[in-house]
Amino acid sequence: MEADTITYPLGVFLVESRYNPAAIEEKWQKTWTELGLDKTPTDSDKPKFYALSMFPYPSGSLHMGHVRNYTITDVIARLKRMQGYRVLHPMGWDAFGLPAENAAIDRGIAPAKWTYENIAQMRQQLKRLGLSIDWDCEIATCSPDYYKWTQWIFLQFFHAGLAYQKEAAVNWDPVDQTVVANEQVDSEGLSWRSGAKVERKLLRQWFLKITDYAEQLLQDLDKLTGWPERVKLMQANWIGKSTGAYLEFPIVATDAKIGVYTTRPDTVYGVSYLVLAPEHPLTKQVTTPERQAEVDAFIQEISNQSELERTAEDKPKRGIPTGGKAINPFTGEEIPIWIADYVLYEYGTGAVMGVPAHDARDFKFAKEQNLPIKVVIVPPGTVEPFDETSLKQAYTEPGIIVNSGSFNGINSSEGKQAIVEYAEKGGFGKARVQYRLRDWLISRQRYWGAPIPMIHCPSCGTVPVPEKDLPVLLPEDVEFTGRGGSPLAKLESWVNVPCPTCGKPASRETDTMDTFIDSSWYFLRFTDAKNEQQVFDSAKTNDWMAVDQYVGGIEHAILHLLYSRFFTKVLRDRNLLDFDEPFQRLLTQGMVQGITYLNPNKSGKDKWIPSYLVKDTSDPRDPQTGEPLQRLYATMSKSKGNGVAPEEVISKYGVDTARMFILFKAPPEKDLEWDEADVEGQYRFLNRVWRLVSDYKQVENKASTKDLTKPEKDLRRAIHTAIKEVTEDVEGEYQFNTAVSELMKLSNALTDANCKDSPIYAEGIQNLVVLLAPFAPHIAEELWHFLGNTSSVHTQKWPSFDESALEADEITLVVQINGKKRGDLQVPAQADKAELEKYARESEVAKRNLEGKEIKKVIVVPGKLVNFVVG
Repeated sequence: MEADTITYPLGVFLVESRYNPAAIEEKWQKTWTELGLDKTPTDSDKPKFYALSMFPYPSGSLHMGHVRNYTITDVIARLKRMQGYRVLHPMGWDAFGLPAENAAIDRGIAPAKWTYENIAQMRQQLKRLGLSIDWDCEIATCSPDYYKWTQWIFLQFFHAGLAYQKEAAVNWDPVDQTVVANEQVDSEGLSWRSGAKVERKLLRQWFLKITDYAEQLLQDLDKLTGWPERVKLMQANWIGKSTGAYLEFPIVATDAKIGVYTTRPDTVYGVSYLVLAPEHPLTKQVTTPERQAEVDAFIQEISNQSELERTAEDKPKRGIPTGGKAINPFTGEEIPIWIADYVLYEYGTGAVMGVPAHDARDFKFAKEQNLPIKVVIVPPGTVEPFDETSLKQAYTEPGIIVNSGSFNGINSSEGKQAIVEYAEKGGFGKARVQYRLRDWLISRQRYWGAPIPMIHCPSCGTVPVPEKDLPVLLPEDVEFTGRGGSPLAKLESWVNVPCPTCGKPASRETDTMDTFIDSSWYFLRFTDAKNEQQVFDSAKTNDWMAVDQYVGGIEHAILHLLYSRFFTKVLRDRNLLDFDEPFQRLLTQGMVQGITYLNPNKSGKDKWIPSYLVKDTSDPRDPQTGEPLQRLYATMSKSKGNGVAPEEVISKYGVDTARMFILFKAPPEKDLEWDEADVEGQYRFLNRVWRLVSDYKQVENKASTKDLTKPEKDLRRAIHTAIKEVTEDVEGEYQFNTAVSELMKLSNALTDANCKDSPIYAEGIQNLVVLLAPFAPHIAEELWHFLGNTSSVHTQKWPSFDESALEADEITLVVQINGKKRGDLQVPAQADKAELEKYARESEVAKRNLEGKEIKKVIVVPGKLVNFVVG
């Protein structure tokens, strides 16, 4: 049909015979903005729903992973609005971090300028997706309006005794002159940014005492019933609670003692040596003069290794003796003291007891270094000799204690407690609970981050910046060279300030905060984003929190989520919040993967061959070498050359098609394999819906459910089945792929219906459009107005299903003879067993197949089949 111009209160639009995304998407996005459909209600008695995606780093361009994340959250937000909730659905920018500083160095552009230009570009891209985001709540962590409150929160930690400075061994990039996190160091100990060999260096650093909350963070995982079990397990393992003993070994000829923590006190009689971390303060004290030069050389060598290198399982464990000795307080024996690369001062006590017979690492180390091995646990029921001469590997299982004085013959599990009690009575040990979790090092020696609001005074010590003087602004007159440490430390006009306590000359802290600090509380600021007087109004925040649905990548399962939980509990204890956990439900979506090719004979980035360079996909070969290539799906990235730009998809198929593909291709928690054919499939589906609705002849939708014809009953059942299934799929486990399948089924049922002039058909058309709205919002809005409606489809009430409509009048009964199907039979749905057997006996199928045969048994499965067993 020809395009007609139809005017409604929401604007002028074209109803075309062909689906044309470009003609409707920009128009409706503009209209929604004008109507304020996505604004957060400020005064409502409706129940609240807080839908949140993990906010992005403003790199400058969206990728398909972003599209997937934000589309998932948007569907949930739209559905909840239609279900009568007041919805908070905000967006912001995790805008501090090293990439902006590197851009300043590489491009000669200020980090702020680079960052805000990227934000503007990505904001426009997000708006192009038609996301129902309240942009009035927008925040950027690099804005003084935000990091003022980041600094204020740091001061709350400081006043609570949870922020402190100490010397710590860190990964130091000697080229970039900054601390790098473990995850920024590759398996060869090289910095990902500069490629330099990372060193271990002692620096005075700021820490937050997350260990004070270790037990709460662990126990409260039980409250997170809406989180994936694997995420909770990852957090529990990261916290790493263990129960064991703290034992002290006196150093020979001194009053000092070496403290160790062990989960196996039952093996203490088998200790044959102690190992200190090279940087342990007692290393100098225990090293004998004749060993000093070799020990110093070893320590210097180890200082140039990253933590990752030192603890890697596939690397040999290296160590040397110090010449010093300690006394095993249980046996009175002198044992040698070593230092080794695999022991880190920051973990545990910085010392370990070597029990090679019962620890795999100790066994390997003892064999390499020719150290004594003493068996003190044997398997239950051991008859044959079981000692160090027969031991081929460490025995690490429970067993019976031997060679352990008065504890011989005790089960090792019981022996643990008995040995700890013995140590407590002797004053050289006690029971202890310990955690793998370490205090959070937040200092970064770079510019583009929130300045730590502390001042160092020669007279007063380290004092906080007064709250009235916040924010401590980042200076703009900074030179970026990429060398020589933080640019802030070189800017004397910024560094030199009077002490706020005594007024004497003092200096600012020049470290900035880890960017994980910024993302550990942003979800709280969204609830009161424009508040200039407070970090947030507690009443507003307590009203909106906790986040009802949080959506983001599994890569943030540990650090970001753990730190956010930590911040929430601290601010609760500062009487700012009245809840324990920030996120009620968590959805960790999978990665988006694209086709790429791999040359197994190459290494590094060169092994990936972009698909556009491969001429013959049936016999893919390296364009340079001619070698055969492996075709596979891999996470989209520039290095693999398999990325798909959202703009390409949107310009060709439209936003709604991109959304539908993202939702339909795979369950949200699984990886999604990009396939152009499947994108086209969703485009064809939306075209079918367009034709179905645009060809529809208006019929008054006032259907009576009495005296319906069979086609009407069948169609009504399909309508209400779709309502039920789509609602349950989206509300339950967020199975958007099966929800889209239900929409397709309803579309097919309407296409095949033999009652197109019926009010039931009108009911189906309208429900199809409403059910489609959260998934494909633009086409649904256009078709909704074509049906004569004058308000937005997104303000409609979400449909509810009629239970009675789901019940079928008839069912298909299978008729079997000796277990083999012989035919089908339509029978009343409510028929009981006797009636089903009667229908089956009287059917033509039975008469034809049972004639002349003796029926020995009849098996009736209600609602399914009747099986005649004949002789």
